[in-house]
Amino acid sequence: MSRGDQIASSGLGRLFRGQTAVDFYGRRRIGFIVAIVVLLATVGSMFTRGLDLGLDFEGGDAWDIPASQTFGVDEAKAVLEDNGVSTNGARIQRRSSDTNDLITVQIEEVTQANAEQITTAFAEAAGVGTDEVNFSFTSSTWGGEITDKAVRALIIFLIVVSIFISIRFEWRMAIAALVAMAHDVLVVVGAYSLFGFEVTPGTVIAFLTILGYSLYDTIVVFDRVRENEGKYAGVRMPYEDIVNISMNQVLMRSINTSISSIIPVISLLLIGSGLLGAVTLREFGLALLIGMISGIYSSVFVATPLLAGFKSNVGRKARRERLTGDKLRAAVIGGGVTGRVAATVGSADASNTTKRGSHDDDVKTAAVLEPVGRLLTHPPRPRKKKRR
Repeated sequence: MSRGDQIASSGLGRLFRGQTAVDFYGRRRIGFIVAIVVLLATVGSMFTRGLDLGLDFEGGDAWDIPASQTFGVDEAKAVLEDNGVSTNGARIQRRSSDTNDLITVQIEEVTQANAEQITTAFAEAAGVGTDEVNFSFTSSTWGGEITDKAVRALIIFLIVVSIFISIRFEWRMAIAALVAMAHDVLVVVGAYSLFGFEVTPGTVIAFLTILGYSLYDTIVVFDRVRENEGKYAGVRMPYEDIVNISMNQVLMRSINTSISSIIPVISLLLIGSGLLGAVTLREFGLALLIGMISGIYSSVFVATPLLAGFKSNVGRKARRERLTGDKLRAAVIGGGVTGRVAATVGSADASNTTKRGSHDDDVKTAAVLEPVGRLLTHPPRPRKKKRR
């Protein structure tokens, strides 16, 4: 056995070389239980606590006042109270960046005369001119229009995705992918309710963007499942094994793509939002980060095991028990390696000059993997001709 075909001794080494043998299907119940518990917590929070909708959805008045050592959040609250405005539902926060330092105040809609009076009071308290206090008004109907358009976009997206996956793969895969995407959206929306994050138009955009990331992770696995389904059709391999083999083969690729996608989002949150004070980036990046993590989980522990449950032994007879351990690893590595493994065993038995040490380990591993190699490379039985 060449050095490149040796099984790595550490888990990271096997992951890096594509030699993992994780029984994902065997752990499907754990994955489903975790997903259900998270969904119950997040969806339950949506029904009990609701969502903290931003000004763009609820409507109201907002001011941006230059902050200083003598004017901060407490002084802004005092101005509102002096003008007869309750601060219970008001949002008052300090937003700092390299270019400016502002106190943002958001309250429910007040009359135009009262709004002008509050603007003048903010300017006097901050020691600036009224032209330096930025006032804006948002109608609640605008937020309703955003919600309606987002729902329409979501419905159209799901219909198009269902048609595409059904044509490109099959309808069972389409159902499994839709379930995974629904899981991701509910987890993200529920997390915003559970932790009290504010929902803004940027958050809605992130919700829709999450669907693309969730679908990508799932399609990567489904494409390999479809490829292996044809590869092992001759030996009538149980579908659970096909799923396990496929997921182990794309595991490293999924990890790499997920990390490369998550790192820029973390940069948006830490640098763009944390250091530079870009609030919009925080609203967008936070939902995106939660959705990406949920998408990684759902593609591995929800979509693919669900597909295996749909297609378990459909149109095929299981000839043996599921592959696990070294036998599963042999199938993940591929038939070419198992063929060379069998040759190693034969030469070792013929010469009886096998050296001790690492070569003995290779021969032992070969003895385990060689039967699997024969099984996976066994040609299909010829069909009997029907009598006329």
